[in-house]
Amino acid sequence: MNLYINQIEEKIKSKIELEEIKIIDNTHNHKSHKSFQKGKYHLILEIKSDYLKNLKRLDAEKLLMKTIENEFKEKIHALEIRLK
Repeated sequence: MNLYINQIEEKIKSKIELEEIKIIDNTHNHKSHKSFQKGKYHLILEIKSDYLKNLKRLDAEKLLMKTIENEFKEKIHALEIRLK
């Protein structure tokens, strides 16, 4: 797995109580899109977390986005969040 993606995963693990996390790099599926930006990732974030499940969906997503907001500004173009 990409070192950058590992860093994102570790950052989330250190800030949010969770049971499982999987980050999928989906960038290759977006290369033909008009808005594609080289060097920016399209990620799918799959998280199993009882803690997040007890929050309202919007609050859980806000917490995740706040946790990786710098990464989102710098290297992430799109993020799909899947809570389990």
